[in-house]
Amino acid sequence: MNILAFDTCLGAVSAAVRRRGAQGDQVAAHAREIRERGHAERLMPMIAEVMATAGLGFADLDRIAVTVGPGTFTGVRVGVSAARGLALASGAEVVTASSLAVMARQAADELGTRFGDRTLAVAVDARRGSIYLQLFADLDQPAGPAQLLDAADAARQLASRPLLIVGSGAGLLADGLAGVGIRAEVRFADLEPDARALARLAVDLAPVVSVEPLYLRAPDVKPQRDRVLERAPE
Repeated sequence: MNILAFDTCLGAVSAAVRRRGAQGDQVAAHAREIRERGHAERLMPMIAEVMATAGLGFADLDRIAVTVGPGTFTGVRVGVSAARGLALASGAEVVTASSLAVMARQAADELGTRFGDRTLAVAVDARRGSIYLQLFADLDQPAGPAQLLDAADAARQLASRPLLIVGSGAGLLADGLAGVGIRAEVRFADLEPDARALARLAVDLAPVVSVEPLYLRAPDVKPQRDRVLERAPE
């Protein structure tokens, strides 16, 4: 199966191609850059680069895989829009994953898939004392959906279970747990989603009919509905 995967949800841009070969499917091309802005400008050139390296045209794709959030509004929108446009142009089916599920896959690759009796908690700093959180007792089946939670509230809810925490919000969650007398192991505080992991996950994901963003927080900037702009005199 030929798969193009990409991510722009958080503080990186990445793209990868997994393709059929004589030795079976494998990741044939991969590119990744850490960046806080400029996702839209970099994504399509990066996709062109990995497709060329893999020796594939867009008509050769069977699947397009994209992370749909949680993440920044701009980053999520860039990835979702690109997936919609490329699917329309190529005819490839689309599969999606949360950015947190991709990070869980990366952590498992680094640590091994066995976490003992611990639950893997992927926590991303969502600012204002909040975290994006998703739990994984088994990588094939998340223990719950991605959520936006106050870090202190999340710690109180999770205090009864042993945890291994990864991601930029791991310190916030661990501090909250310490406040209720619980110690948890923290790893990979600089973890960002990577399309290489998404390309591997994409083989087993179910295609979606419509690619929709996973926004867990309302936008900070909203239109001022109580104000009407005065028209210039004619």
